[in-house]
Amino acid sequence: MPNYRVGRVSQEIQKEVTDILRKRVRDPRVEGVTVTGVDVTGDLQQATVFYSTLSDDDQAVKETQAGLDKATGLVRKELGSRLTLYKTPELKFSRDESIAYGNKIDTLLNQIKREEE
Repeated sequence: MPNYRVGRVSQEIQKEVTDILRKRVRDPRVEGVTVTGVDVTGDLQQATVFYSTLSDDDQAVKETQAGLDKATGLVRKELGSRLTLYKTPELKFSRDESIAYGNKIDTLLNQIKREEE
Protein backbone atom coordinates (compact mmCIF):
# COMPACT_ATOMS: atom_id res chain seq x y z
CA MET A 1 0.00 0.00 0.00
CA PRO A 2 1.56 3.32 -1.03
CA ASN A 3 2.13 5.89 1.65
CA TYR A 4 0.97 9.21 0.23
CA ARG A 5 1.33 11.01 3.54
CA VAL A 6 5.13 10.89 3.40
CA GLY A 7 5.07 12.63 0.00
CA ARG A 8 2.65 15.30 1.20
CA VAL A 9 4.66 15.96 4.37
CA SER A 10 7.84 16.12 2.30
CA GLN A 11 6.38 18.75 -0.03
CA GLU A 12 5.02 20.76 2.88
CA ILE A 13 8.39 20.69 4.68
CA GLN A 14 10.14 21.82 1.49
CA LYS A 15 7.75 24.75 1.08
CA GLU A 16 7.99 25.84 4.71
CA VAL A 17 11.79 25.44 5.00
CA THR A 18 12.23 27.56 1.87
CA ASP A 19 10.01 30.24 3.40
CA ILE A 20 11.77 30.08 6.77
CA LEU A 21 15.24 30.32 5.23
CA ARG A 22 14.20 33.30 3.13
CA LYS A 23 12.31 35.26 5.80
CA ARG A 24 13.50 34.23 9.27
CA VAL A 25 17.16 33.19 9.04
CA ARG A 26 19.36 36.26 8.99
CA ASP A 27 22.70 34.48 8.60
CA PRO A 28 24.50 35.84 5.50
CA ARG A 29 26.05 32.41 4.90
CA VAL A 30 22.59 31.04 4.13
CA GLU A 31 21.62 33.61 1.50
CA GLY A 32 21.25 32.22 -2.00
CA VAL A 33 20.34 28.71 -0.82
CA THR A 34 17.68 26.91 -2.84
CA VAL A 35 15.88 23.94 -1.31
CA THR A 36 15.70 21.30 -4.05
CA GLY A 37 14.01 18.47 -2.19
CA VAL A 38 13.20 16.80 1.10
CA ASP A 39 13.51 13.12 1.91
CA VAL A 40 11.39 12.04 4.90
CA THR A 41 11.61 8.66 6.61
CA GLY A 42 8.49 6.49 6.69
CA ASP A 43 7.85 7.20 10.38
CA LEU A 44 8.18 10.99 9.79
CA GLN A 45 10.86 11.25 12.50
CA GLN A 46 13.77 12.41 10.32
CA ALA A 47 14.00 14.60 7.24
CA THR A 48 16.97 15.28 4.99
CA VAL A 49 16.70 18.68 3.30
CA PHE A 50 18.63 18.86 0.02
CA TYR A 51 19.83 22.29 -1.05
CA SER A 52 21.90 23.86 -3.80
CA THR A 53 23.96 27.02 -3.95
CA LEU A 54 25.07 29.24 -6.78
CA SER A 55 28.72 28.97 -5.81
CA ASP A 56 30.76 25.81 -6.36
CA ASP A 57 33.72 27.13 -4.36
CA ASP A 58 34.67 24.65 -1.61
CA GLN A 59 35.08 27.36 1.02
CA ALA A 60 31.68 28.91 0.22
CA VAL A 61 30.05 25.46 0.33
CA LYS A 62 31.57 24.76 3.75
CA GLU A 63 30.43 28.14 5.08
CA THR A 64 26.90 27.58 3.76
CA GLN A 65 26.76 24.14 5.39
CA ALA A 66 27.99 25.65 8.68
CA GLY A 67 25.32 28.36 8.48
CA LEU A 68 22.59 25.81 7.83
CA ASP A 69 23.82 23.58 10.66
CA LYS A 70 23.71 26.60 12.99
CA ALA A 71 20.18 27.51 11.85
CA THR A 72 18.78 23.97 12.17
CA GLY A 73 17.28 24.62 15.61
CA LEU A 74 15.47 27.77 14.51
CA VAL A 75 14.20 26.11 11.33
CA ARG A 76 12.91 23.09 13.27
CA LYS A 77 11.20 25.29 15.87
CA GLU A 78 9.48 27.35 13.17
CA LEU A 79 8.55 24.20 11.28
CA GLY A 80 6.96 22.77 14.43
CA SER A 81 4.73 25.79 14.81
CA ARG A 82 3.69 25.77 11.13
CA LEU A 83 3.02 22.05 10.61
CA THR A 84 0.31 20.03 12.30
CA LEU A 85 2.40 16.98 13.11
CA TYR A 86 2.58 15.12 16.40
CA LYS A 87 6.37 15.36 16.40
CA THR A 88 8.50 17.68 14.28
CA PRO A 89 11.09 15.67 12.33
CA GLU A 90 14.81 16.00 13.04
CA LEU A 91 16.35 18.01 10.20
CA LYS A 92 19.61 17.34 8.40
CA PHE A 93 20.83 19.60 5.61
CA SER A 94 22.69 17.96 2.74
CA ARG A 95 24.07 19.59 -0.42
CA ASP A 96 22.41 18.44 -3.64
CA GLU A 97 25.26 17.53 -5.97
CA SER A 98 23.03 16.80 -8.98
CA ILE A 99 22.96 20.42 -10.20
CA ALA A 100 26.75 20.74 -10.09
CA TYR A 101 27.03 17.37 -11.82
CA GLY A 102 24.60 18.51 -14.52
CA ASN A 103 26.59 21.70 -15.07
CA LYS A 104 29.78 19.66 -15.41
CA ILE A 105 28.18 17.36 -18.00
CA ASP A 106 26.84 20.37 -19.90
CA THR A 107 30.31 21.96 -19.97
CA LEU A 108 31.86 18.73 -21.25
CA LEU A 109 29.24 18.40 -23.98
CA ASN A 110 29.80 22.00 -25.08
CA GLN A 111 33.57 21.37 -25.13
CA ILE A 112 33.11 18.29 -27.35
CA LYS A 113 30.84 20.24 -29.68
CA ARG A 114 33.45 23.02 -30.03
CA GLU A 115 36.19 20.49 -30.74
CA GLU A 116 34.16 18.91 -33.55
CA GLU A 117 33.68 22.24 -35.31
